[in-house]
Amino acid sequence: MFELKPLSKEAIPRALKRAERYRLLNEPREAESICCDVLKTEPENQEALVMLLLALTDQFRKGSTVGVNQAREILPRLKDEYEKLYYAGVICERWGKFQLKEAVPAHLAHGWLREAMNCFERAEALSPWQNEDAILRWNACARIIMRERPAERAAPEALSPHGVDEEVPPR
Repeated sequence: MFELKPLSKEAIPRALKRAERYRLLNEPREAESICCDVLKTEPENQEALVMLLLALTDQFRKGSTVGVNQAREILPRLKDEYEKLYYAGVICERWGKFQLKEAVPAHLAHGWLREAMNCFERAEALSPWQNEDAILRWNACARIIMRERPAERAAPEALSPHGVDEEVPPR
């Protein structure tokens, strides 16, 4: 087919800025492609790994071929434990929000949000000084759940997720 052209190390900072711009323009596939080029040149580039993870979660929508497991494959490559937990929460939060938009049973979607909250709580304990991003994300998930009052409709086991299946919340 095609042999992809390599990116020089010197071009990486500019390429990452472009990837961020594509994400902001709601063009996550373009951002994903750039991140893959950066990672081909620098496989451990943490900024590219995070940007790739976010670009993948930006694609959580009906008809997309991207799912939770694909995004989760990036987590072990992150070096910082806080970031692993924080971005694990982001993946679950975004998947839960996608599930809500798809009108799956509320308790299934909220299971993902509860798993996100668990990750954010664990990240909060490791967060750098003056970084309260995990608290902000935890609060956002809590507000979604409180707004819909899922505890009145959900089975108790659905509110304590622990698995990785993309079709149902983690159990």
